[in-house]
Amino acid sequence: MSFSKLSAFYILSLFIFTGCSSVYMPNVPVVPMFTGKGQLHVGGHTSIKGNLSGNVAVSLSDHFAVFANGSTLKNMATRKDVQQQTWEVGVGYFDNFGIKKNRVFEVYAGYGKGSTDKIFKDYTYAGSIPTEILDVDLSKVFVQVNYSSIKKHKLKLFGEDYPINYGTALRLSHVAMQDFKINGTDHPTEYNVLVEPIFFTRMEVAKNLQLQYSNGMNIGLISRGYLKAGNTVFTLGVVYTLGK
Repeated sequence: MSFSKLSAFYILSLFIFTGCSSVYMPNVPVVPMFTGKGQLHVGGHTSIKGNLSGNVAVSLSDHFAVFANGSTLKNMATRKDVQQQTWEVGVGYFDNFGIKKNRVFEVYAGYGKGSTDKIFKDYTYAGSIPTEILDVDLSKVFVQVNYSSIKKHKLKLFGEDYPINYGTALRLSHVAMQDFKINGTDHPTEYNVLVEPIFFTRMEVAKNLQLQYSNGMNIGLISRGYLKAGNTVFTLGVVYTLGK
């Protein structure tokens, strides 16, 4: 698929899957795409909603790796204030395949926790008045599959050629509320099974350093009132990989 077609698909999917409000916002998954032992992957990403995330991964052998991931969000808007913090850890397997060994496959399993605070507001002449306050503690277990090609394409910008490559990450998450309060009162908890496909493009700007554009969607398999799909992944970030 060409770069222009991928860009058009990313933008279209952003508008299609951005919508209803949920107490769960997915973070940027770790996609190190390791090729051997002793490699280090470090990434930092930000979204237009103010979601900041960082991750680190290390390949312990020619096929096994571990990672840690964390994110924080603080978005104050006219009608709604949102704050969220999450962390997750995982372990997985990776391998190279193809005639030239230029394709990478990874599969990870992980566990994470987080919290979300949402304040819905009405504005009056006297100022803002909270109408509903949601406080949620979440936990999740997930399985994630990553795929990318090491083969580099070329993107010409300002007379210079920049190597780019594409990849996908597909995550299946079981997310459950550990505690849920509405306006300070305990509320029945919910759980959901979420499918989170993510697409990313990386452009190399210096040795071992790439810019990453990520876009993805969030699909809930169970109908829920609060813990549901609706938030997308749409971020820009930088990725540093040492040892490849």
